[in-house]
Amino acid sequence: MSRLAAAKEPPVLSPPTPPTSTSPDFALPRPARPFHAFELGASLYVPATRTDLLALGSGEKLPNLRSLIYCTEDSIHAAELPSALARLSETLPHLPEAGPLRFVRPRDPRTLEALLALPGIQNLHGFVLPKLTARNALDYLRLLGPHSPFSVMATVETREVFGSSDLENLRELLLGSGIRVAAVRFGGNDILSLLGLRRVPGLSAYETPLATWIDRVVGAFVPWGVAVSAPVYEWIDDLSTLERETRADVVRGLSGKTAIHPAQIEVIERAYRVSAHDLEQARAILHSGAPAVFRLGGGMCEPATHTRWAQAVLRRAEVYGQETSAWAEASGA
Repeated sequence: MSRLAAAKEPPVLSPPTPPTSTSPDFALPRPARPFHAFELGASLYVPATRTDLLALGSGEKLPNLRSLIYCTEDSIHAAELPSALARLSETLPHLPEAGPLRFVRPRDPRTLEALLALPGIQNLHGFVLPKLTARNALDYLRLLGPHSPFSVMATVETREVFGSSDLENLRELLLGSGIRVAAVRFGGNDILSLLGLRRVPGLSAYETPLATWIDRVVGAFVPWGVAVSAPVYEWIDDLSTLERETRADVVRGLSGKTAIHPAQIEVIERAYRVSAHDLEQARAILHSGAPAVFRLGGGMCEPATHTRWAQAVLRRAEVYGQETSAWAEASGA
């Protein structure tokens, strides 16, 4: 996500001293609840300076929200960081166990260090690490440690995405860290910013230069079992293009998508519903008595090559359900 104003020198942080195992305030973080990347759904980014962080994080304000990312990075000015940390300090201790999956996007490693010392930090599920590269990843990962109860989502959104070996090196660092990697997030606006471009209303990401680099990131991570989440579509009122783009995300093997407004959530998650045709084929492919190759629904089904697709279809159906006839007809499915 691109900066809203020219960067300023970050304020000097004075993070509280982390509690130790002998201090009265020490509480071992909850073990991270395992979750599949599809459960992230439409991940809503919100500036951590907002006054409704608790209502959002508890599920009171948006009961159907699956995942929430409190942002202390590009969505706020550098001078607002102390205020954002204060808001989080007030909010985190009161977050219930129920509610959406909750993450914080730290501005930098120093901010992550300050966050880890906040009361109630155990009520988060993890962190979204911004502008991650093989060069700076260890600055974050060392703070969390190999036995961290938190999950991480790595955001790739720097010039290293363009054709270097950095993605492969970053993948090996993440997989070797011992920390659960929930997904890799693709920072589309930052990538376009590097090219001097921005999103155009009416054009999906796959009608822009982003298509090449989304495919590159998917190829660098998904075959190794790391999900990739799709970038934001910033034109909030253009829900028809968002729908078309999200359906293309699904076809390309992405899991979930960044949202910046509640109106986008239903559109994104509806596109992840499974058609009756796909569900029938997936079940047949995964059946223990399936032939090595067979015809169904007008196409060839081959368990040797289609099993991962079929497993993903069943997981999507479990999380999002099946397309209604009206939706399938309207979308051309």
